[in-house]
Amino acid sequence: MIDAQFQNKLDDLLDVCRRNLRAVDEDLIIRAFTLSLNAHKNDLRASGEPYFYHPYEVAMIVAKEIPLDDVSVASALLHDVVEDTTFDIKDIRAEFGDAIADIVDGATKITDIFRSHEVTQAESYRKLLLSMVNDIRVMLIKFADRLHNMRTLEYLPPEKQQRLARETLDIYAPFAHRFGLAKIKWELEDQSFKFLHRAEYDQIARQLKSRRRERENYIKKFTTPIAKRLAEESIAYEFEGRPKHLFSIYNKMLKRAKPLDEIYDLFAIRFILDTKDNNDCFLVYGIISEIYKPIPERFKDYISIPKKNGYQSIHTTVVGPGGKLVEVQIRTRGMHEVAEKGVAAHWMYKENKSSIDKELETWVNWVREIFEQKNDDTPKELLESFKLNLYQDEIYVFTPKGDLKILPRDATPVDYAFEIHSNIGYHCIGAKVNGRIVPLNSLLRSGDQVEIITSKNQNPNPDWDKFVVSHKAKAHIRRWVREELRKKAEEGKDIWEKKLKRHKLHYNEDDLLKIIHTVKIENLQSFYLDVAEHRIDPDLFIEDIVIRAKHAGEEDQKPAEESQSLFKKFIDSARELTTGISILGSSDNFMHQYAKCCNPIPGDSIVGFVTIGEGIRIHRKDCKNVLSKRMAESERIVEVSWPAANGADFIVAVRVYGKDRPGLLSDVTHAISSFQNTNIRSVNIDSRGSLFEGQIILFVKNTEHLTRVVEKIKRVEGILEVERFFG
Repeated sequence: MIDAQFQNKLDDLLDVCRRNLRAVDEDLIIRAFTLSLNAHKNDLRASGEPYFYHPYEVAMIVAKEIPLDDVSVASALLHDVVEDTTFDIKDIRAEFGDAIADIVDGATKITDIFRSHEVTQAESYRKLLLSMVNDIRVMLIKFADRLHNMRTLEYLPPEKQQRLARETLDIYAPFAHRFGLAKIKWELEDQSFKFLHRAEYDQIARQLKSRRRERENYIKKFTTPIAKRLAEESIAYEFEGRPKHLFSIYNKMLKRAKPLDEIYDLFAIRFILDTKDNNDCFLVYGIISEIYKPIPERFKDYISIPKKNGYQSIHTTVVGPGGKLVEVQIRTRGMHEVAEKGVAAHWMYKENKSSIDKELETWVNWVREIFEQKNDDTPKELLESFKLNLYQDEIYVFTPKGDLKILPRDATPVDYAFEIHSNIGYHCIGAKVNGRIVPLNSLLRSGDQVEIITSKNQNPNPDWDKFVVSHKAKAHIRRWVREELRKKAEEGKDIWEKKLKRHKLHYNEDDLLKIIHTVKIENLQSFYLDVAEHRIDPDLFIEDIVIRAKHAGEEDQKPAEESQSLFKKFIDSARELTTGISILGSSDNFMHQYAKCCNPIPGDSIVGFVTIGEGIRIHRKDCKNVLSKRMAESERIVEVSWPAANGADFIVAVRVYGKDRPGLLSDVTHAISSFQNTNIRSVNIDSRGSLFEGQIILFVKNTEHLTRVVEKIKRVEGILEVERFFG
């Protein structure tokens, strides 16, 4: 039974769904509402309100501002249930089916990516895109989730406000732009602007408010003669004074270095026509151009050539009364729907299967294009690709046959060549723009006709990467450069191995990697390239290795002994934290020893081997000795386990290796302790010249916790290797 307060909210939500969705399964909405309400009943937000208000408001945004379907509304109600309550994804799947469970699971994973501050890592971006390709509703719910969080950001501490605002401006607003969600994008930008630059935000808001009546009077004066002409032509329409968003005004003031008074398009009008005939838009444009003088270079026809996200409209700027410039947009009701709701306006839902209509194929191909580079792009390159793809303005150029190609602003003939075909790009040697030969780094403009000159003998120039702007061009150039480096490195490897044979020596790649680190060479490819290009003489390098090995032989023995001593202390400490070993589910004490061949510790999978006179010897399950005994003496193997830890942490050790530098130890320990308040028991670091090696003993909750900690350590600058320490 839902009490009256929440019953009213449910009624409001159902009413919004009925008005905005094509079909509504009211029982589905009610069940999702009830489960979410019960799951969050004991939780409060930072504002002091019941936590349930948040998923409810997210569902309202999905139903009203990004209207998709009833599955999306139910998923919005449930989007935080798995993350913040005792329910898990299996419960959602059993109660609501696969579609809703997958959407909730996808939304939860995206939250985890941002929460762990891994958003700048390449794999996290791929997860984000992958979730959208599987079901685009995942990201649309995340937009609604972030929008409500930004609307209530004032209740959070200042440092968290700054972090979330920056994240929203860098990631969510550009994604909303790519989805064509204009209203969502503008509000996300303005909300972020408010918390990142509060003084500037307040100043612009005050100035706009003080001149509101003046603006309204001017717009009325501007539209009166237009309205009269449209009535004579029997054109049904509505117009709105389009508010300029504070963040866009701020950016224009910075870009043009002008005060607010001189930002001309503060006066902006939009005409929305009740027609399906696109030609009516051009008729209205003609009428406005007769009344007011248009500025030709400010005319943009996005109806004939839509933007990649499906946006269509006519844009023009005219000289209004008093010589003031007014920006005018003209579009049909259908175009307006797409402009405001973007991808949501294209959404189709049939027989419980999500599908994307043809107008979204370009967008989906853009996502897939990112995935093509999965094995090649470094995190830095992939992040750059996203920023290029998410927020670029577009230009329109033509092939010699008159075919239209859409490219990013500031594109060059090389970008165009790769847009046509990768082979055209690889063999591009020159270009003609509007019949004239131009340098390959020339900037193209809308309307240019471009012809590429190719040669079989031409290959990409690595310097092209400095001026191309499209993801496709950058990706292909970098792929070619990497392949050329790989081939060159293979040559160097062959030279190195022949030299080793001549000296009757053998070094495996792990040993060689440790050696080259001592001379500050980062990886094997760099070493082999240096050999191939004669920057390293392999004969001299081999002689140096032999001399170093002889000199370091005696000194290396002592640290090894110290390491074994440290490990003995570690395993003793680990075992002291337990109360023994359980055998076959029994907690009775029995005589046992720990095998020295594999040194098992709490958290390891273990088995027991019955010995004669020495009780049971405990091994790790993956111990080679145990694997051989299982075959020959399986009757002496017994199942054993560590006692239940009651949620307590268990102790593990990791070995770290890398380049020594000031502050490294502090950075490593901070990386560990900052992840879920992980506790460190002891640290032992040994520096040798420019390198260091050490062991860290710490407490973790489970192997997944350990894996995440190891990943955090690996991201510390200078760390080369991190591994579990088994002794």
